[in-house]
Amino acid sequence: MALEEGAILARFDSTDTQLRAREALMGVMGDKYVVALNLAPATPRWLAAIHAEPMKLGLDLRGGVHFLMEVDMDTALGKLQEQNIDSLRSDLREKGIPYTTVRKENNYGLSITFRDAKARDEAIAYLSKRHPDLVISSQGSNQLRAVMSDARLSEAREYAVQQNINILRNRVNQLGVAEPVVQRQGADRIVVELPGIQDTARAKEILGATATLEFRLVNTNVDQAAAASGRVPGDSEVKQTREGQPVVLYKRVILTGDHITDSTSSQDEYNQPQVNISLDSAGGNIMSNFTKDNRQTDGNPVCGVQRQR
Repeated sequence: MALEEGAILARFDSTDTQLRAREALMGVMGDKYVVALNLAPATPRWLAAIHAEPMKLGLDLRGGVHFLMEVDMDTALGKLQEQNIDSLRSDLREKGIPYTTVRKENNYGLSITFRDAKARDEAIAYLSKRHPDLVISSQGSNQLRAVMSDARLSEAREYAVQQNINILRNRVNQLGVAEPVVQRQGADRIVVELPGIQDTARAKEILGATATLEFRLVNTNVDQAAAASGRVPGDSEVKQTREGQPVVLYKRVILTGDHITDSTSSQDEYNQPQVNISLDSAGGNIMSNFTKDNRQTDGNPVCGVQRQR
């Protein structure tokens, strides 16, 4: 047994022993740890001492599993369309330009109807400066049409694929597979090859798991001692942070990750890491209404809870 790259590697003489060990470990550790069945190199020490490397065998010789996944590009671009609608609505309200309706159009575009051509022309001039990634033009007597530029669509597609590649690589690392392959194929497909893996069902379960994100309000009325012992009100529950510290959250879910259209990482004014998220129009309204209805909780932090199933 040894510690390799942050994971514990245990070797066994037979597959039967390996399977029994996995069942025993899973019963003790639960869902907090991944217990994966793999083949590990058995390079003798004298070969390792002269820096000899084992021959890399492909799936045809070594066995393993091959996955081909397709990114749901329609959903990704649809969320971006929702974000554009919300952004243009907000800009028009701030500028004081009245409009009557906003509709979705083909190719992830949108159209806005105004009372007259004057308001439409004023909106085109104003919005074109604020949104250089949108192609905004007049449509009919009192409408404008906005579509994402080819460069913006290409950037959005690239981001969606790369985001999924990063997620899959992180999940592959949980399996502890030596020499995995995670690479792009074509415009919107991703190939995952896991040489030598024995538990293919477990690999499929981890790679295909659905992660959900919930935003909840932290209950600051419960002290740390009560939180550690689990003595919390009925409307709250105790969760563990990544560092293992207890935190008391209200059970009510404010918002889910379904309303997130984009996310980026950056640093705040104190050079600490932070995550910036953009919400669709429905998500923005939910957060706005929650803030208005819960003024007495101003200053209470909101916690993000990730669930994977």
